[in-house]
Amino acid sequence: MKLIRSLLILLLATMASAINAQSVDEIVDAYFENTGGKGNWSQLKGIKMNAKLNQGGLEIPLEIVQLADGRTYTKITFQGNVIMQGVFDGETLWNTNFQTMQAEKADAEQTANMKLQTNDFPDSFFNYKNKGYTAELVGTETFDGAETFKVKLVKEPLSIDGQEVEDITYYYFDSEAMVPIAQESDVKQGPQKGSIQQIKISDYQEVEGLYFPFAMTQGVKGGPSQPLMIESIEINPTVDESLFAFPGGQ
Repeated sequence: MKLIRSLLILLLATMASAINAQSVDEIVDAYFENTGGKGNWSQLKGIKMNAKLNQGGLEIPLEIVQLADGRTYTKITFQGNVIMQGVFDGETLWNTNFQTMQAEKADAEQTANMKLQTNDFPDSFFNYKNKGYTAELVGTETFDGAETFKVKLVKEPLSIDGQEVEDITYYYFDSEAMVPIAQESDVKQGPQKGSIQQIKISDYQEVEGLYFPFAMTQGVKGGPSQPLMIESIEINPTVDESLFAFPGGQ
């Protein structure tokens, strides 16, 4: 019995050692090293992505711009119409109402949450400690057949319906490539509140020395998902400044 107990202790110690063989910072450092190096990521001032969203078999063209100063927009081309969504100029967040086709400002709560999200350029894990985030290695897990490190990232709290709520996302890092292949987080509002949002990430490709995923799917865990195929990515693009401004100026 002593021998069996000793073997069990040794086995458990070996399993614990395998989990702790990689620290969170080692995983994060390997991630940035494998995708171009922190030096190159720190020089990134903005990206413009041309993509197509598959909606029920219909491909919808998107242009997505994200800049280091926090400005962002998504331009949707649908049935001859140009629809601006998630437009943020650093102070004002606005969208196009799909029914009236008129621009509408987001409320103060949504705008405050967007300001927090601007900290995530170029990546949530980039200098995450300086942002006040915390990261924890939860363990190892098989995800879609790949061995992964599961990392819990806690960011600044969000405001939902007047209440402060935790902003937690779980990332799955491929244990060989050391890049995220999925992320999961709780849906905090809307008709799917209480379910788990799942984003799968794949097809990393090099663009001017940096590696970006060119394929994503987003949906509820265990349910249907929408594929997003990125056709091109432009580094440090020249962007029409007027696209960020709320129509009418007020």
